[in-house]
Amino acid sequence: MNNSHICFRHTSLVLVVSAVLTAATFTTAVQAVEEVFVFANTDDVRSLPGSAALVGEEQFQIEFANDINQLLKTVPGIYIREEDGYGLRPNIGIRGATSERSSKITLMEDGVMMAPAPYSNPSAYYFPTTMRMHSVEVLKGAPLLRYGPQTTGGVVNMISTPIPEALSGNLDLRAGQNGEQDLLANVGGQYGQFGFLLETAQRRSDGFKEIDRGNDSGYDIEDYLVKLAWTGERQSLLFKAQYSNEVSNETYLGLTDANFANNEDRRYGLSSVDQMNNYHAGVSLRYGLQVSDDLSLTVTAYQNNFSRDWFKLSGGNSFVSAANAGDTTAQAILDGSADTFGLGYKHNNRDYESRGIELNFDQSFGDHSLSYGARIHEDEMDRFQPIDVYDQINGELLLSGRIEPTGSNNRLEDAQALSGWIVDSWQLNSALNLNLALRYEDVDSSRRQFSDPDRETGPSRRSNNSSEWLPGASFTYELSDKWQALAGVHRGFSPLGGGAQDFEEAETSINWEAGVRYTGSWYLEAIAFYSDFDNKTENCSNANPCSNGATAGAFTTGQAVIQGLELQASTVLSFGNMNAPIDLAYTYTDAAISRDNPEEGFDDGDTLASVPQNTLSLRMGLETAMNWDNYA
Repeated sequence: MNNSHICFRHTSLVLVVSAVLTAATFTTAVQAVEEVFVFANTDDVRSLPGSAALVGEEQFQIEFANDINQLLKTVPGIYIREEDGYGLRPNIGIRGATSERSSKITLMEDGVMMAPAPYSNPSAYYFPTTMRMHSVEVLKGAPLLRYGPQTTGGVVNMISTPIPEALSGNLDLRAGQNGEQDLLANVGGQYGQFGFLLETAQRRSDGFKEIDRGNDSGYDIEDYLVKLAWTGERQSLLFKAQYSNEVSNETYLGLTDANFANNEDRRYGLSSVDQMNNYHAGVSLRYGLQVSDDLSLTVTAYQNNFSRDWFKLSGGNSFVSAANAGDTTAQAILDGSADTFGLGYKHNNRDYESRGIELNFDQSFGDHSLSYGARIHEDEMDRFQPIDVYDQINGELLLSGRIEPTGSNNRLEDAQALSGWIVDSWQLNSALNLNLALRYEDVDSSRRQFSDPDRETGPSRRSNNSSEWLPGASFTYELSDKWQALAGVHRGFSPLGGGAQDFEEAETSINWEAGVRYTGSWYLEAIAFYSDFDNKTENCSNANPCSNGATAGAFTTGQAVIQGLELQASTVLSFGNMNAPIDLAYTYTDAAISRDNPEEGFDDGDTLASVPQNTLSLRMGLETAMNWDNYA
């Protein structure tokens, strides 16, 4: 199929060119090699005893997707907070899981947890390059207890490009305004029992913001992927290695109200040296064994390393607040026409490691399909954040000194976790499918904080242990050949992270959902959800300050209820030799404190932060017999 489409971002006109080089028809990779899917296709999604969504290969190709925010906005129940305008640092929330740095949902790539430190520091600035993905799965409701550690709102599983059966390759190019250039290239195939895939994604842009007396506000990204596979008669091996690095000239410094009204794309020269540098390297090895016709075994070992240094101005928005209040000196400092001394630019420098091994069995007997297994995991974060001191003289930034890190800028955090699960899909009769799930999480976390840069004196220490049993049950019932009812309930859990103290309790919740599905000339789905939290927590950062204003650590708001309704409608309308696909998604959410919390100053009924009340998305297309297709 040939597609023509125009994409706009920050008034950017983008031109897309795609080519396919193949020695034979491209087909999906052998499933024995890459069994990493939560569900296989849209039909599986629409019969699952829990709500789910699949952003498939077709949507990726139509949109030449490079921004995960734009893709997931088409999924009901998901909350997106934009941060940089390009989707490099997404803030994704699902139902009761709020969106701060995507730290309250389970993020995976090919079934492996992708957060740099998913237990001790889940809110880290890493997300895989979207344009090298094949599809994205979203899982909500009780069945998500198969995965973890975040089991309140949902799971997002990114599926990378599979190894093709025959030798083939793809080349996709994209160019647009602001120097935007994207390249995706891969080649792979299978020869007998062996297969391979080589892939790279290259992205760059000059950015859409205009920095006073500074360089561009853009980014450069390189991403490389290798897959090697072997498939025997009853066994398979898949080795995967990935490396990426990113340099982006991004800042937290905002604008005064007056400057924003005049030019929203302006950036002050005070932020001209602000820059994010990061790299990610990950390897995994998956072994599969078909023990018998009814029993299969999968063992996955993984290691992820991530380092990032976001060098940026600290406290710069105090000048913005003062200028908004009428302080002319503060405005002059922002404009670069007044000198100022002792500006602190912090190296927000952190190294992360994450490793583990997971064992899972899939077994069927009679009307039961079982999945059970365990995972041993550990992760850590090393935070060492010196501050460079600059003076602004005649509009230029001049380095004048350095402050070595102590206290909260010099600490180590880690977590060890043991997880176990069993999920039973029980087909009681032709109409009723019952899904029973039980998960166990045992998490030990600790922090060591140092008072000297050399870490020679004894650190202050804190630690925490969380041990939770998480049961769940859900069902689907076929009311007719077109109508289906579904409902479920499960206990959700969110670990506190490496900075938790021994007296703090992890976030837990009871999560309900119920709804109906209709499959005919239209597909319709309506699902109501209700999440009741014992102790709702927030992860604090500069990008997502907590309700008490904190920009680090965690904050507990207390008992809360998040409830709402998700609606979907999709069809294909026909007009002669033209088709018009339509996909509509809508979510209504009410998120509020459910009990007075006088210690923190909250009252019953207070609205929780960062949860939108209404979200709506509409995708439309016009497909012709000449294969000249257009989408919006």
